[in-house]
Amino acid sequence: MRYQTFGRRAGLRVSECALGTANFGTSDTSAGRDASRAMFEAFVTAGGTTFDTSDVYQAGQSETVLGELLGRDRDDFVVITKYSGTTQENLRPATTGNSRKNMIRSLEASLGRLNTDYVDVFMPHFPDGITPIDEILSGLDDLVHAGKILHGGLSNFPAWRAAGAAVRADLSGLAPPVGIEIEYSLAERSADRDLLPMADAHGLGVLLYSPLAGGLLTGKYRQGDTGRLSPRGAAAEKTTQQTAVVDEVLAIAGETGCTAVQISLAWLRHRAALAHTALVPIVGPRSLTHLQEYLRAFDLEIDAQHYQRLDQVSAVEMGVPHNDVAAALRNGYDGDRTLLCGPHVPVT
Repeated sequence: MRYQTFGRRAGLRVSECALGTANFGTSDTSAGRDASRAMFEAFVTAGGTTFDTSDVYQAGQSETVLGELLGRDRDDFVVITKYSGTTQENLRPATTGNSRKNMIRSLEASLGRLNTDYVDVFMPHFPDGITPIDEILSGLDDLVHAGKILHGGLSNFPAWRAAGAAVRADLSGLAPPVGIEIEYSLAERSADRDLLPMADAHGLGVLLYSPLAGGLLTGKYRQGDTGRLSPRGAAAEKTTQQTAVVDEVLAIAGETGCTAVQISLAWLRHRAALAHTALVPIVGPRSLTHLQEYLRAFDLEIDAQHYQRLDQVSAVEMGVPHNDVAAALRNGYDGDRTLLCGPHVPVT
């Protein structure tokens, strides 16, 4: 397992992948206490140090079980948790959303479940469409100064809001958000348009969830297997491009003798190696067997032509203004003058 700082705005050291604990718990819908422990221990034995959770995973059981497993070695690990949602049957306005009130209430509850006095990174799970970003930033800053969190971040926020938050924090002298959490995989590369370039520009670390697209990239739904997308069956492949991506993953798996899981994660690790900021995939196994397969992918290298084939089949249409800008740079065009031979040549 290799390590890196979580972006360029913090010295927080994270492992090259994080263990998602959404399945940790004791209920019938969770992995169970014994399986959760087995996955935790295997991840730590492999050198993993970074764990991603949330106050709503398994109705809070995820944090409780993770806290038990961290035990006295808590300081050896990086714990990332989130707030915003609720598992209450009857929603109560004061205990949902991203307000300072709910932020503090949620963190105190999470600290109790995790059996710790601080978390390394704390994030609103989703934008609520109501709370001003200034309130979120000042609340996170207060928690940093209180020593209850080391850093703040933003999960599932659009690029323009995350960029604005980074700039506002700098101008206001507040503790800056150090990272974001987004969905990213061969089947979902929308973040290539704005979120990933934004994170690079502002030095934000990026946690990547759903790296197997809910099991889509394994091809299991084509065989009728169950999973997070199983109610949709074959319709889990929502576009012709997703079908082409799964076809290519399975083809390369056959050519290399690897599994589709390993090919998908190896591609993601390769993308992370080329990035200018930290990209940290979150693997969320339901069993020890799944985790062991995931971890083997981080030691796998496939041929450059395989990476190129996967890049091409999964590439998203960038749209406006990205396509126009790219065309202008290729043509060396600057307004009415053909003065540029590249994006960094000064105009004279």
